[in-house]
Amino acid sequence: MATTSDKGKSVFASIDWLTILIYIALLAMGWMSICGACYEYGEPRDLLSLANFSTRTGMQLVWIGSSMLLGTIILLTDDRIFDTFAYLLYIAMMLLLLATPFLAHDIKGSLSWIKFGSFSLQPAEFAKFATALALAKFMGSYGFKLRDSWKNMFVSIFLMLLPMALIVMQKETGSALVYISLCLMLYREGLSGFILFLGLSAVAIVVVGLRFSETPAMGGLLTLGDILVGIMILLFVVILNFIYCRTAAIREAINDGSATGSLQSIRRRRRIYIMLFAVGAIVLHFSASTLVDHLADHQKNRVYVLLGLRDDPSGVGYNVIQAKIAIGSGGLEGKGFLNGTQTKLKYVPEQETDFIFCTVGEEQGFLGSAAVLLLFLALLLRLIHVAERQPYAFGRVYGYCVFSIFLFHLVINIGMVLGLMPVIGIPLPFFSYGGSSLWGFTLLLFIFLRIDAGRQRMLR
Repeated sequence: MATTSDKGKSVFASIDWLTILIYIALLAMGWMSICGACYEYGEPRDLLSLANFSTRTGMQLVWIGSSMLLGTIILLTDDRIFDTFAYLLYIAMMLLLLATPFLAHDIKGSLSWIKFGSFSLQPAEFAKFATALALAKFMGSYGFKLRDSWKNMFVSIFLMLLPMALIVMQKETGSALVYISLCLMLYREGLSGFILFLGLSAVAIVVVGLRFSETPAMGGLLTLGDILVGIMILLFVVILNFIYCRTAAIREAINDGSATGSLQSIRRRRRIYIMLFAVGAIVLHFSASTLVDHLADHQKNRVYVLLGLRDDPSGVGYNVIQAKIAIGSGGLEGKGFLNGTQTKLKYVPEQETDFIFCTVGEEQGFLGSAAVLLLFLALLLRLIHVAERQPYAFGRVYGYCVFSIFLFHLVINIGMVLGLMPVIGIPLPFFSYGGSSLWGFTLLLFIFLRIDAGRQRMLR
């Protein structure tokens, strides 16, 4: 009979240490960035002063230490517990999200933080791993197929949309949008690429519709943008029709003439799909402004500033403008650790949380920023590699959920700092200050590493 120490040795022998090394490197670089963002001129630069627990840099060390302890505890836990209690954890987190608006204090209009004495925690950050486990449990069940079952598709999407709806109730739109990234996992598990294409097309049509919504009218009714979009839609419909006909012809050839009736059915469905797409695209284009008008004022202004429809350098656009100045001032090699000026003079709002990447760009320059991005790329590629080697769907689905969430945070956070994405306020993994986000990302990552470490037992 294996002892506890033997079990611990076997677990640590099976752990993906490369991922943990990347995790530790990101934590170290993240702490240095927080030091740069929080440091003020005249303060001591020695390690003892930076590690003072009365400062944010010192508190971040507490969060880092507790996160590493949390990761170690997870690695020592039996991996089967995550499969067994996946649904229970999901239900518990949904109930907590439901109760959060009634327990939370209003912080900058958000009702997502619950106070415990001098500490505050954001349950939305912990709902990510619970949702990922529930999806993995459901999609890892025997005989599960996503493509051929509307029921399976509905339940999977419901598991994703429920936490989104509850987080929106907390007025945390940014955290809610993270769950859209799980569509990447659905695509890996059999979701038609055409559905993802429709989603991207819808975004493109709305953006074009908004971009040309204020163009002077031509001909009284149609704007120049409307005419251009109409032509684009018609061209796309023609191309789609051609591709679909070619696909149908290939299928007919494969069936060797035995599916003449089926081909006629395919052609009928083809016409219906193309007509629906064309009508939907035109309706979506003309209703883009109406859709955006239903957003909150600050959200609507962020969208218009991003698309260049409004100029608000002292309001909505201030954060992004100052962020670009800070990053650009870093040049190739940066100004050096604790030597930034834009961040020291507090020109960049939220520079230790949502806009932490500004400090990286200013103090470490292009080379340091590129190193951070390459490190994140290594983590993402490693997550895909580890997910693909899982012997069962449970581990693979969970792994791709982790990958999708990390990718979304990385693209949106850095994109909004560079002015390429709307400012929605989500943290940069392992860099942004705060215990909730750091614990949440650590839980996501280390649960996956523990599931992966248990794969050897499954293969025996």
